[in-house]
Amino acid sequence: MTDTDEKTEDKKPLTLSAKTLTLKKGAESGHVRQSFTHGRSKTVTVEVKKKRIVLPGQQGAGNKSADGKSINSAGLTPEQVQERLKSIHGTMKSQVDQSERSRQELLEEQARLQEIQQAETPSPSQTEDGAEDVISETSASIVEPEFVPSTEETHKKKSVYSAYADEEEESRRGKVKVPVVKRTEPRRRSGKLTVVQALTNEEDKPGRSMAAMRRQREKRRMAGLEKPQQKVIREVIIPEVITVQDLASRLAERGADVIKALMNMGVMATITQLIDADTAELIATEFGHQVKRVSEADIEIGMHVKEDDASLMVTRPPVVTIMGHVDHGKTSLLDALRKTDVVAGEAGGITQHIGAYQVVLSSKDKITFIDTPGHAAFTEMRARGANVTDIVVLVVAADDGVKDQTIEAIHHAKAAKVPIIIAINKIDKPEADAERVRNMLMQHEIFLEKVGGDILDVEVSAKKGINLDKLEETILLQAEILDLKANPNRSAEGVVVEAKLERGRGVVSTILVQKGTLKVGDLFVAGAEYGRVRALVDDRGNQVVSAGPSEPVEVLGFNGAPHAGDDFVVVENENRAREISEFRQRRARELKSVLSARGTMEQMFTKISEGVATELPIIIKSDVQGSMEAISGSLGKLSTDEVKVNILHSGVGEITESDVTLAKASNAMIVGFNVRANPQARDAARKDAIEIRYYSIIYDVVDDVKAALGGLLAPTLREKYLGAATIRDVFNITKVGKVAGCMVTEGVVKRGAKVRLLRDNVVIHEGSLKTLKRFKDEVKDVREGYECGMAFENYNDIKAGDTIECFEIEEIIRTLD
Repeated sequence: MTDTDEKTEDKKPLTLSAKTLTLKKGAESGHVRQSFTHGRSKTVTVEVKKKRIVLPGQQGAGNKSADGKSINSAGLTPEQVQERLKSIHGTMKSQVDQSERSRQELLEEQARLQEIQQAETPSPSQTEDGAEDVISETSASIVEPEFVPSTEETHKKKSVYSAYADEEEESRRGKVKVPVVKRTEPRRRSGKLTVVQALTNEEDKPGRSMAAMRRQREKRRMAGLEKPQQKVIREVIIPEVITVQDLASRLAERGADVIKALMNMGVMATITQLIDADTAELIATEFGHQVKRVSEADIEIGMHVKEDDASLMVTRPPVVTIMGHVDHGKTSLLDALRKTDVVAGEAGGITQHIGAYQVVLSSKDKITFIDTPGHAAFTEMRARGANVTDIVVLVVAADDGVKDQTIEAIHHAKAAKVPIIIAINKIDKPEADAERVRNMLMQHEIFLEKVGGDILDVEVSAKKGINLDKLEETILLQAEILDLKANPNRSAEGVVVEAKLERGRGVVSTILVQKGTLKVGDLFVAGAEYGRVRALVDDRGNQVVSAGPSEPVEVLGFNGAPHAGDDFVVVENENRAREISEFRQRRARELKSVLSARGTMEQMFTKISEGVATELPIIIKSDVQGSMEAISGSLGKLSTDEVKVNILHSGVGEITESDVTLAKASNAMIVGFNVRANPQARDAARKDAIEIRYYSIIYDVVDDVKAALGGLLAPTLREKYLGAATIRDVFNITKVGKVAGCMVTEGVVKRGAKVRLLRDNVVIHEGSLKTLKRFKDEVKDVREGYECGMAFENYNDIKAGDTIECFEIEEIIRTLD
């Protein structure tokens, strides 16, 4: 590439013609030739503009205005520069004059205040002092003037009139002195912190580092000047399942310490592993924290209203359940009381469903009756926790006497702990014998009032209507003794008596209201189902708007069929009803997948050993009457003042489904002696996880029951002496505390055993060992004649010469021998 310079003296002005683009002045042009491959080349014209340098004080010969006057680099003529300087000088002078006037006014004000002070105070010395004080106070309150000339030189770019401006500034600075303003408080530091400020300012010096403070604290602790930090006791909330890491964070402990505590308990768990609530509670208790257990079932808390105020309670009608043997006249008696034909609508005259009815007597008193198909449904409802019955009316036919189902009904009523009224029916028949019935009832521990007992009996005839009013009076008398009351002015609670699915109406459930008043439109939860009350129908088929306590009604509006005995509770909103329903459905599915073992003998023994039970409920079925009486008598002799055997039911024959239902409701133990369970009972026992024990030797039954009763007795605690050690010296070990250097003088000292500290043969502490070492190794035990190091758990008041006793607590199981 070649470069050729061609200078031209006369250059034309910049134009937009087709010719080459040129500059007028201060430019040098040239041609640049570019060579490419294959012999190709190109010439480019280049013009370079030179920068013009103007020195201060010089003026270009060609810088002139339109009228021929010279101008400077700022584009101003000398006259314009002089005018601007004069205006600046005038402004500065006016500002200085204003500050001078302010100063004079201030001095005059000070003089006036001084004269007033002198007039008030005659003493010259006091006057002078007062004037000085006034002057100092006034000077301290001087406000800065608006214009404060800068005392620092500013670096300005030099221009034509900069020299004149500098001279005026210097002259003004020499003549005017700006008053010094006293500040009452220091200025806030602004800008960056310099090295000089950091060294001179004492307040802003950085504090000591955390490591230095930790070292100082450790020195003070080792010197005994600082007490060890006390552990903070927390209330730890533990759910049903929790990870080890979450538990450690809630305890404010290291995860390694929690894992170590789990390993000591025999649980091998990682930091992310789930543990159950019982294990977590043991760990939290071991670390000294308080535990608050929460579970998913807490959603039901607050659903049931607490006890009502006694002033709001009113008398409610009694709820009566009619029980008895098949075809002894239960429904006929209820029909006679209601004066309506209920039996006509049933197949064969036998009750096919559970019905609840309310009878209004001539005295305007009301009685609610529950008609059940025998006693099975009654027990099924009680098994679900529904204590709906206030009084049981046991119907016994005068011509037939006490039968099997009558005996079972007696046992079920006694297990429910409700009063019984005996209704001896069919006394209009020629073969009726009421005295024979009373004697048969005495054999089953039913002592009537006529023979010195406390159970009322009435001879009635449902067919002829004999003594029905006397039966009603007896029921009302028993209800008056019970003093039945409820609060009608609250949200309703009740129990499901029966539930069925009808075409065109959906799920229809019979509800017995126990508390409050049920209204149309209320949201409710019944067992695992929920809904809204769409309609209420009473026992006579009439639609009603509300239902009060002890009143049975049919409720429409369920989204599913509940079970008999489920609780019925009105809730405040649909979201809460849905949450409770979903939780109960989920819990029911879990119970189906994992059967509860509440009926097994092993768990029963566990409850007994834990002291939960105080009596052992048993159901006995035998092949013959003699064996049953022998077993009952032998088991009855095992009872003591502390524990006892409660025989809920005993009979002859196979184990039936009714026996399994009673065992489920009462958590009882079923004993079969030379009998077996029928297929229905086996299926029910397998479904409800109830274990049935079969025996063929009476002594085996007695031994098992004796072992179960022995578990009810609290074990005897006995102390076993292990050994003793003498403290030779006491050492302070970092992170451990005081460690006693001991010599084992008697027996053996074991790690984890209980220890007792004696000083001058007086016990001053009793606890457990935190560490037991021989040399630097942790050991399990140290025998007589060897030295060891011991430290107490949460106790450091040990001295040389003290004696340590080591012992164990043994639990001796008591028996009924």
